[in-house]
Amino acid sequence: MSETAFALEAHDLVKDFGDKRAVDGVSLAVPAGAIYGILGPNGAGKTTTLRIMLGIIDPSSGSASLLGHKRPLEAARQVGYLPEERGLYPSMHAADAIAFMGALRGLALREGRRRGRALLEEHGLGAWADKPIRNLSKGMAQTVQLLGTLVHKPRLIVLDEPFSGLDAINQGKLEALIRREAAQGTTIVFSTHVIAHAERLCERVAIIAEGKVAFEGAVDEARDRLRPIVRLRTRSPDGPWRAALPANARNDGGEWTFELPPSGPEPLLRALLDGGAGIETLAIERPGLHDAFVAIAGEAAAREMAEPEPEAEAA
Repeated sequence: MSETAFALEAHDLVKDFGDKRAVDGVSLAVPAGAIYGILGPNGAGKTTTLRIMLGIIDPSSGSASLLGHKRPLEAARQVGYLPEERGLYPSMHAADAIAFMGALRGLALREGRRRGRALLEEHGLGAWADKPIRNLSKGMAQTVQLLGTLVHKPRLIVLDEPFSGLDAINQGKLEALIRREAAQGTTIVFSTHVIAHAERLCERVAIIAEGKVAFEGAVDEARDRLRPIVRLRTRSPDGPWRAALPANARNDGGEWTFELPPSGPEPLLRALLDGGAGIETLAIERPGLHDAFVAIAGEAAAREMAEPEPEAEAA
């Protein structure tokens, strides 16, 4: 198979379940070696899109390619996939569970056990290698399943809502693992409804709402759709400098908040100085990915993204 610039591609994917359209004309291109996030509230079509691109289910129309293969299942052994629905055999020992998952992708069981023990040791679970899954906490079991996803050293790792149910410490560990795998050249794709994870990790994102792609591109491109926000406090409550502030500038408790004018900060600063504003504080804040998501997908989708998850359990 020849090398390709894109690890995953989707072209006008449509998926209908009866009279419900779960995916509606989705097109994506995930660059090889990137950390790529698919953002959207629950029910937006993220999981269905991933399953189509991996060849797990067929689209109603459209096409997908995986690691250069027009038939995604042909590349299955080069992929690690962690589905949203977690599942391990409760009586299987942790090291054997990792080896078993590797065997499903073509890794010899003996080698899988060796790598599994090494991975468990590396992630602080070495003492649990020969313990049944039922004896592990939820956080530990999720870590075991994640290690099973990458034990065969895939070229592409796809994680569906991987942070769900993890406490803050284990979320941090997962972020570190994602960065480490990406640094070794592995392409990482993950879906999430937690924007902060995508903002910290991703180079590119797709925002999906109601089965459609509302945005696809670099994180900076999404943020640049909004102008920077200025926060200003002055000693003088009024004066000629006020003419430099936009008409919709808000004053809350003595702090002015407004979008940075298209002319940039220099004319604003000059007007404030020449007009005797007496600058106490002046901050220019670049909008975050959450702000961009609201602007692109709307307040309703953002509220759904912000709904709290079930209480996480620590490892």
